[in-house]
Amino acid sequence: MPHPIVHAEIRSTDPDATRRFFADLLGWTYPDPGAVPGYTFVDTGVPGALYTAISPLQGGSDLVTFFIAVDDIESAVKRAGELGGQVVQEPQHVPGVAFALIADPQGHVVGLTQQG
Repeated sequence: MPHPIVHAEIRSTDPDATRRFFADLLGWTYPDPGAVPGYTFVDTGVPGALYTAISPLQGGSDLVTFFIAVDDIESAVKRAGELGGQVVQEPQHVPGVAFALIADPQGHVVGLTQQG
């Protein structure tokens, strides 16, 4: 399977302020709440644009990251560790999707996601 970037996310200590900033700066709107309180998807005004969200922190500190599609999130997280990476956020499962955050050996944080 190819592993495309499928989602981007801004996790903020103050997601309402973050949303206001980007709405004022770029004209972004936030039509639909997400599955987590305070989690919203971004409408950039560009049809078919990368799914992007602004959310409250889910542990850790403020973060901007992207998520890469994988076939098996548990195996991908395990393999990241075997390659010298670090698990930043263990796999989380919500209806329809699982996601995790990993860091490469240099500390670059990216998300992994599995549909279904």
